[in-house]
Amino acid sequence: NDQTRRASATRGNIDSSFKLRIGFVLRYWCFVIPMMTVSRFRNILYILVAIVSLAGLAVAGYLTVQALTGETAACGGSPDCFRVLGSSYAKVAGIPVAAFGLLAYFSVFSFATFAAFGYARARLFLTLTVGAMFLATLWLLYVQAFLLHAFCRFCLFSAAIVFLLGGLVIALPP
Repeated sequence: NDQTRRASATRGNIDSSFKLRIGFVLRYWCFVIPMMTVSRFRNILYILVAIVSLAGLAVAGYLTVQALTGETAACGGSPDCFRVLGSSYAKVAGIPVAAFGLLAYFSVFSFATFAAFGYARARLFLTLTVGAMFLATLWLLYVQAFLLHAFCRFCLFSAAIVFLLGGLVIALPP
């Protein structure tokens, strides 16, 4: 009997302590956490946008260097890749489209970094830049699919990065 009383008393202390902690978490969850979470969530998304844009910067940088040096990109022997990168659509006014992508990805990286540090206008510029990249990507995918009937792996990877950036920017809380 004495052991039973000790066990139930100990269990009662654990239960009451557990209930106290759960009650505290549930009581203050609605008031404290969400205000901090929105700010932290926003900063995490800005950091993700910056990191993802670095991947796009690498791809666009590689394609820009290949286009400016006249070398062929290592596409794994895919003739479609050579057809896309060598087409008349690969340059605008003699400037490789990848160079515009390089500038755009660098801008996204810069704006996301500034936005993470609290610059209000950087968010607007980030949204506008990613929106312009999204529209340009849709046009370039149209060109590959319906005009050239060929797809470049690097271009598709860049398109995936732009779509991911668009999703991250849309997910940003106001």
